[in-house]
Amino acid sequence: MAHLEPQALAQFIDHTLLAPDASREQIATLCREAQEHGFYSVCVNSGQVPHASQCLAGQNVKVVAVVGFPLGAGLSDSKAFEAERAIAAGAGEIDMVLNIGWLKDGMFDQVHSDIARVKQACGSVPLKVILETCLLNDAEKVKACEICRELNVAFVKTSTGFSRSGATVDDVALMRRTVGAGVGVKASGGVRDYPTALAMIEAGATRLGTSSGIAIISGAQAAGDGY
Repeated sequence: MAHLEPQALAQFIDHTLLAPDASREQIATLCREAQEHGFYSVCVNSGQVPHASQCLAGQNVKVVAVVGFPLGAGLSDSKAFEAERAIAAGAGEIDMVLNIGWLKDGMFDQVHSDIARVKQACGSVPLKVILETCLLNDAEKVKACEICRELNVAFVKTSTGFSRSGATVDDVALMRRTVGAGVGVKASGGVRDYPTALAMIEAGATRLGTSSGIAIISGAQAAGDGY
């Protein structure tokens, strides 16, 4: 892959704030930063979608809503309803957490139907499926990616950023190999500086979920913890 300058990474970035105590002022700042720096989107909890959509009205920045977040263990109908209402409120993409327990129990038909139910609710709105790779072995990661590829979701995504660890280059590469060229791969969780972001893209990521987008595109090193 040709070398990408830090600023060129802006359109890979979902500028993210998913903290449960995020204030309306912080969401407004997130939206302003995304607009100023040319990020692809902001990624927020579904309850923040109306406010974020209002902040970004008329701007070329999408609002991404997380659904069934961060555990993925809720009822499929609840996830689908949340996706539907988030889209009605202005979400242009949905990031859902798959049912991790079902996947680990080998309940693959149920995992398939859970994702399919949310995808149906999304209609033409792109759906990303969060695997929570740190809780899975490689065979489970592959199976999840195969199900997502079969359903033709828009992206598979590594992590919520709220579990034991986040994205790794090896997981991104494994996911890319499994889904092929037709499905996006989003690396999220722990992508906090330019070298890490570039490594994820070189491994096959086509989107980055991070709260450190400004540091990444300025070429700065990571400072402290964060999504």
